Amino acid sequence: MQGIKRRVVYITLYEAIAIVAASIGLAAMSGQGLGHSGALAVIASVIAVVWNLAFNALFERWEARQAVRGRSVWRRVAHAIGFEGGLVMFLVPTFAWWLDISLMQALVMDLGLVIFFLVYTFVFNWAFDAAFGLPASASGAAQPA
Repeated sequence: MQGIKRRVVYITLYEAIAIVAASIGLAAMSGQGLGHSGALAVIASVIAVVWNLAFNALFERWEARQAVRGRSVWRRVAHAIGFEGGLVMFLVPTFAWWLDISLMQALVMDLGLVIFFLVYTFVFNWAFDAAFGLPASASGAAQPA
């Protein structure tokens, strides 16, 4: 599976699992109800989907230009850190606004989620590639024009 179909399946599976996990985590960390935290998790998911599309397009464009093909552990680690690092920049202000807390409090809360999501992103990507195969950018398959 390649191209936009791959991205849609990836994002749908990733975000469905993420919304459930984030709702529970945000409710526990903020002391707010599951409904309020669940709404924030959906908002965060929308932000993450947009960032995911942009980041993965850029990452795969960079990856396609690399001499070494495949996705090593180090390339997967770089992918996870790059994605999550960028997402922090978008989510911290959103958390602060939604929960009516300081940016510092939102950062601490987000860092708790980042730790979870760094591991989740790494494992999910590895499992996704195992189930659906590597994208053309990593497998050396012909790139569509």
